[in-house]
Amino acid sequence: MDYVYWILIGLSFVLAFAALIFPILPGALFLALGFVLYGIFYSFQPFTPFFIGVEVFLLATLFVVDYFSNLFGVKKRGGSKAAVWGSTVGLLLGPFVIPVAGIIAGPFLGAFIAELIIGRKSIGEAAKVGFGSVLGFLGGTVAKIIIQVIMIGYFLFVVL
Repeated sequence: MDYVYWILIGLSFVLAFAALIFPILPGALFLALGFVLYGIFYSFQPFTPFFIGVEVFLLATLFVVDYFSNLFGVKKRGGSKAAVWGSTVGLLLGPFVIPVAGIIAGPFLGAFIAELIIGRKSIGEAAKVGFGSVLGFLGGTVAKIIIQVIMIGYFLFVVL
């Protein structure tokens, strides 16, 4: 039965990484689910207050990185609030509208279109903001991969 338990725990961690490609999935919650599943299947005893504090801090950091990486990328290139919203909408819809390429094209097109229509910027300026959105997204994704690996690594260190 241990194999089944570890498969379920591992699957929740895999889904957390899948959320990096499909941002509509709640990646951080899948990480937490893996920890809770371990506690249910085995024991919550290894989860000391220090462990919980570290994991909650890293979990909160995931949310902060997710929000500010996009905001930073758009604002650094002169984008407006509309571009931030457009990029976010594009990020959520892109992978479903344009499979595979949508994860990059979505944020770009969302910010680009928002700047053209609402920000009334030139095509060149809107494209610059769109690229900023993509760079912010990619930087945030790298940071989230590192944080998630640290979270899982620390979990495995504590429970194994």
